[in-house]
Amino acid sequence: MTTDAILTEGPLDVLVLGAGISGIGAGHYLRTEHPSKSFAILESRDVAGGTWNLFKYPGIRSDSDLNTFGYEFKPWRDPQAIADAPRILDYLHEAITEDSLDDVIVYNRRATSIDWSEAEQLWNVTVHRNDTDEDSEAGDDFVITARWIFSGTGYYNYAEGFTPEFPGIEKFTGQVVHPQHWPEDLDYAGKKVVVIGSGATAVTLVPSMADKTEHVTMLQRTPTYVIPLPREDVVSNAMKKVLGAERGYALSRQKNILQQKIVFNLCQRYPKPARKIIRATNAAQLPKDFDVDTHFNPPYNPWDQRLCVVPDGDLFKAIRKGTASIETGHITTFTENGILLEDGTELDADIIVTATGLNLQLFGGMDIKVDGQTVDLSSTVAYRGMMLSGIPNFAMAIGYTNSSWTLKIGLLCEYFCRMLTYMDATEHTSVRAVADPAMPTRPLLDFAAGYVQRALDRLPKQGTQAPWTMTMAVSADVKQLRKGDIVDEYLDYRRAAVPAETASAV
Repeated sequence: MTTDAILTEGPLDVLVLGAGISGIGAGHYLRTEHPSKSFAILESRDVAGGTWNLFKYPGIRSDSDLNTFGYEFKPWRDPQAIADAPRILDYLHEAITEDSLDDVIVYNRRATSIDWSEAEQLWNVTVHRNDTDEDSEAGDDFVITARWIFSGTGYYNYAEGFTPEFPGIEKFTGQVVHPQHWPEDLDYAGKKVVVIGSGATAVTLVPSMADKTEHVTMLQRTPTYVIPLPREDVVSNAMKKVLGAERGYALSRQKNILQQKIVFNLCQRYPKPARKIIRATNAAQLPKDFDVDTHFNPPYNPWDQRLCVVPDGDLFKAIRKGTASIETGHITTFTENGILLEDGTELDADIIVTATGLNLQLFGGMDIKVDGQTVDLSSTVAYRGMMLSGIPNFAMAIGYTNSSWTLKIGLLCEYFCRMLTYMDATEHTSVRAVADPAMPTRPLLDFAAGYVQRALDRLPKQGTQAPWTMTMAVSADVKQLRKGDIVDEYLDYRRAAVPAETASAV
């Protein structure tokens, strides 16, 4: 296992935060585009994989197809397109091995604060030890330096999920579980389970638990759009078989990017017909007497929130089989034996799963300072979706909300590496984006999901025109990131100041 030595030998050219799908991707691009640069990947947990290792609940899987959620540089070879977590983890660990990233990942280390020194043109990073070794104790902090920070920490709090305040929860005599903290020894066989929620986690849990429980009920306050997709992409698998893994994967990727774009644009442009199509699809999958308009009729338009995917229609199958059901309503109170709804319905439960969402948190909650002054993230503006105004040598990885996350991460890494190349050629040591204080701004993410709405006042902003927008389309980001200018009126490149004694000697 990599030790702290890689961190303390001298200023790193790049410190990558997080060994999840974004951090591993950044490691690949640094290895291939800048092999001479020193970098390390700081991981707060004892394993790589990020989300795909953190969550342990039954059935955890992607809700994006892996032909687009996978890396552009590494073909997805597994026949599953909507893949479960173990397969995704195998893929990520293969990527680590193929790029020899084991030598640069430092586990059980978390950056708690970073402070940019303009005089030194360096980040001073306070690192917290989450474990012990022969030379240190858990809780010890130490400081390292880096020229660049690349934050691949994701967008939510890994330590704690979101659970609303439920009236009477203390009365319930059964077990309450949040999916983010799933007990490995949880025995739900033959028990009555209520899953509170209607998002991707809930629609994954319900069919995954249904065959073992006495019955599982999905309790939702408001419905979500749910669409069935084949777990295996027959066309993509045929392309890979006929054309070879690499070429077939590349074509599958383009096919699915186009499909995602068409579906999103049609839903946004023609919400009423899109709603009717989704409803008809749901009705065809459900029992004839099922109340579709109560349980699958969201109050918002398609793609105002992310669509929930159910592979091979597994949620609908469980409902048809009678092992799972849906209740739509508001909770009055928890009781000793379950939940009482406002309409008087009582749901008996031995186990209640609160699949109620995430707590959004950027950059692992670390404190960001510039010359000792804490940066108010809500006063910053995103530049090309990669940098934040006024923060030097800091790149962030935030993917798409309406498509596969990784599609954007790859393009961000390309732009980041092109910027490093330019700075090497011109001997610049720092760069920051400078926003016009009078520029109109809007929320960073135009997304109605609850976890986003709860955090908007703490998040950076985006502008109304490029390059200050959080683009959510691959075609636009190909222009903005892959082909976009490295030098423009908004970027302030600087060189380290020459010491006075050196200048006088020249």
